[in-house]
Amino acid sequence: MLLLSIDTSIRGCSVATHNESGLLAAYDLFTDKSSSAMLTTLIRDAVEHTGFKLADIEAIVVAKGPGSYTGLRVGVSTAKGLCYALDKPLIAINTLQAMALQLAPFFPGHLLCPMIDARRMEVYAAFFDENNAFVQPTQAVIINENSFQDLLTDHKVVFFGDGAAKCKPLLENHPNAIFLTEDIRPSARTIGQLGAIAFNHAQFEDVAAFEPYYLKDFMSPAPRKASTLVQ
Repeated sequence: MLLLSIDTSIRGCSVATHNESGLLAAYDLFTDKSSSAMLTTLIRDAVEHTGFKLADIEAIVVAKGPGSYTGLRVGVSTAKGLCYALDKPLIAINTLQAMALQLAPFFPGHLLCPMIDARRMEVYAAFFDENNAFVQPTQAVIINENSFQDLLTDHKVVFFGDGAAKCKPLLENHPNAIFLTEDIRPSARTIGQLGAIAFNHAQFEDVAAFEPYYLKDFMSPAPRKASTLVQ
């Protein structure tokens, strides 16, 4: 098994390669933008620097979202292009579940709530137990002082990700709420870990029909009005 995993859920991009023994290589680029040119360079490095060729890859794993509309579109388009060019299957992984997997070994007995920033006071969030199983499904949530009280009443909850900053001022005084100071980002490392499980269970996507998990419709900013009328 040799997998190439891609994550462009938020700013920048992340690429990794895995085989049956685990992680082989990982490259991360943290910028304000995700671009196909950046991603192509990281893919080349992640494959070639481990002594393989793209033709050796057995499946492409991609973060399906939620996340940035533009970022997800770049990642999924690149992954689908590779699947077509190499005649390889596509595996899609929930971005939030892969984020939770990063912390699961460090917080036994806690619930994990990865958050990705959305518009205004809204975040994309889900809850996972220490075994990385869903406790609450992925959803877009408008944060207020009453958010997540049902889970906080009975569980210690770790909030993290770039959306957690919106939640912290409202919930940080709750005795069961834990907010991390570390910057936990989506990563192809754990996308690939979950992808390996999916590969072993032959959980592949229909490449032609697959679309990113945007969760909400894209809203473009309103066009600016011209300040002067040119005659």
